[in-house]
Amino acid sequence: MRKLAKLVKELEQDLLICVRCGTCHAVCPLYNITKDEGDVARGKLSLLDGLIKNLFSKPDQVNKIINKCLLCGSCAASCPSNVNVIQIFIKARIILTQFSKLPLFKKIIFRFFISNPKRFDLGMIILEKFQFLIFANNANKQQTSSYRIFSPTIESRRIKVIAKIPFHKTEYSQNYNLNKSKFKVAFFPGCAFDKIYPKIAIDTIQILKHYGIEIYIPKNQGCCGIPALASGDKESFTKLVSHNIDLFSINGFDYLVTPCATCLTTIKDLWPSIYKPEGRKEEEFLNNLSSKSLDISQFLINILKVSDIGINNDLASVTYHDPCHHKKILNIETEPRKLIKASGNKLVEMEKADSCCGMGGTFNFFHYDESIKIGKLKVENIKKTNCSIVATSCPACMIQLSDILAKQHSGVDVKHPIEIFNQALFNSKK
Repeated sequence: MRKLAKLVKELEQDLLICVRCGTCHAVCPLYNITKDEGDVARGKLSLLDGLIKNLFSKPDQVNKIINKCLLCGSCAASCPSNVNVIQIFIKARIILTQFSKLPLFKKIIFRFFISNPKRFDLGMIILEKFQFLIFANNANKQQTSSYRIFSPTIESRRIKVIAKIPFHKTEYSQNYNLNKSKFKVAFFPGCAFDKIYPKIAIDTIQILKHYGIEIYIPKNQGCCGIPALASGDKESFTKLVSHNIDLFSINGFDYLVTPCATCLTTIKDLWPSIYKPEGRKEEEFLNNLSSKSLDISQFLINILKVSDIGINNDLASVTYHDPCHHKKILNIETEPRKLIKASGNKLVEMEKADSCCGMGGTFNFFHYDESIKIGKLKVENIKKTNCSIVATSCPACMIQLSDILAKQHSGVDVKHPIEIFNQALFNSKK
C-alpha cells in the first residue's frame, strides 16, 4: 500500500485543486441515478486522496470505484475550480492497473487484438462471418439485432452488428489526389465507423470529393486508443498512438478530419497529454496534429463555409443529441446543428440536449443497468420532440440510443449529421 500511495502521490497537486464544493453532484449523470457519493467526482477524488494518505487496505475496491465512471466530462465542464477530472481519473486508472495488473481478458482484447491493427481487422472479419450464430435479426427502425444466447442480462440488449464490408475494404478508402484542390485533409474514420457504420465514413468521403478536397487515407490505421486507455492499459494506448503517428507523419496535410467525437477528443486532448513522445520532433508533430484536427462538421461549416444546399424545407424533423466529448470537452455545439439545417431539415431542440446518454464506452458493458437508466432519460427527451430522427456525432451514442429505442419499439431513426447532409446533398443534384 505504501508503494501504491507513492505512485498515486504524483496526482496530489491535481487533487488539491478540488475544494470539495459538491458542484459535480448536480451534473453527474451516474450520481443522478444512484445517489452514491462514490459515484460522483468528489467522492472518487477523496478516495484517491485517501490512497495517498495510506488510509485504505483494499486497492482493488478503490480501482473498481474509480472505473465506475462514464468519463463524460460533465463534472469538469461545470467545475468552478477547473479541476481536470477526466485526466485525473485516466491517470489514476493507469496507476491502479499497473499496481494490480490488467485482467487476462482485457490483455487479450487490447494487447493481442486492438493494439495490432491487422490482427484486429482480421478478427473482426472472421467474427462478422459467424455473428449470425450469436445475433438474431430484428425488424426495427434502428436496424439492431438481439442475442440468440448468453445470460438474460446480455439477451436484453439490442446490438448494432459488424458490417459485412468494413470501410477500409471499400473503394472509398483510397487517396484522392485532385487537381487545384484548395485543401488536403487526412481522414481518420475510427474503429466504429470502419467496422460498424462504414456508410457514414463513405458519406464523409463522398461529401469531401463533392467539394473538391484532396484526401489522404493511410492504410492499416489503428484504433485511437481510448478503449485501452479508459481501462488503464497505457501500454496498448502508447503502441496505438505510436503506430498512428508513423502513418500520419508520412504525408503533409492541412487538416485531419473525423466523424467520430470520441476519436477527435482522444487525438486532440489525450494523445498530446498522456502519450510520452520519444523526442522533440514527435512532440511537435502531436501538438501540430492536435491543433489541426477537426470534426467533419467543423471542417464543412467553418473551413468550407457550407450553407443551405437549396432544397425544400419539407424534410423530416430532426433533434440533435450533443455527445459529451463534443460539447463538454471540445465546445463543439453549433456546427453539427448548422449542417442539419443546411440539409433542409427542420431542427427541433430537445430538453437537455447535452445531457449524457449513459453509454460511456466500456461503462455500458460493465454497468449496463445504470447505463440504460441514464439513457432512458435521454430517450424520453427525444420522444417529446416528436421528431422522426435523432442525430448525434458519436458512434457510441448512436449504439446506445439505438438499443433503447429498439427495445421500446420506437419509430425514431438514429443518424449522424453527415448522413443527413449527404442524403440531402445528392438528392439536390438529381
